[in-house]
Amino acid sequence: MKELQGKVCLVTGGTRGIGRAIALAMADMGADVAFNYQNSRERAEEVCSLVQEKGVRCRAIAANVVSEEDVGRMVQEILDNLGPVSVLVNNAGITRDRTFLKMTRQMWDEVMNVNLDGLFNATHAVLPSMINLGWGRVISISSFVGLTGNFGQTNYAATKGAINSFTMALAREVARKGITVNAVAPGFTDTDMAREIPSNVLDQIKAMTPMGRLGTPEEVANAVAFLASPRSSFITGHVLSVNGGILM
Repeated sequence: MKELQGKVCLVTGGTRGIGRAIALAMADMGADVAFNYQNSRERAEEVCSLVQEKGVRCRAIAANVVSEEDVGRMVQEILDNLGPVSVLVNNAGITRDRTFLKMTRQMWDEVMNVNLDGLFNATHAVLPSMINLGWGRVISISSFVGLTGNFGQTNYAATKGAINSFTMALAREVARKGITVNAVAPGFTDTDMAREIPSNVLDQIKAMTPMGRLGTPEEVANAVAFLASPRSSFITGHVLSVNGGILM
């Protein structure tokens, strides 16, 4: 089903893990896809080729979401080559884990800058075009940690809780403009980030999860695809948990 044919989707942080899966899912739905990358041009080109194989256009752009100038340039490049963005997926995010007393100000600031300033920059840049179109989807990747907290992640948890609140507040502001604003809150997911967790801790995480396993990036992407589709037209201000039951 090409429910997003003719739409342009921007995925921040689209080269690996959940972002990569989302970019491919948007392409499966017929959307033209743009995403940013910072370090690996080779990986970006690989994802772009996979997206184009699905019969849609793709643009991989080197940009840092923390930089308002970079994001503005990226959105203009998308407008010039693909058209106005009508689906935004705020996926870019980082962790800098440490117990709070040992956490440095730099670790705190880095997480705030990427996870929150990046969300502000991207959303602020594309929202006017959505309002002009009279249709839009803003979907941000949160985390169950934003609802529960997690040991050693005060910085990360704070940003994800803020994303949930941002989602509800912005949803109220743009609901009558044809734009929905939602978030997806994954549980522990099989990504590069999870692979850095020691195996004994991963075993404990799986034991804590009623489904007994990690989620997959594709399972998160499926939830994003639903919220991006016309089928979700009466859902806004919602945080959708995709966590295998770890939070009920």
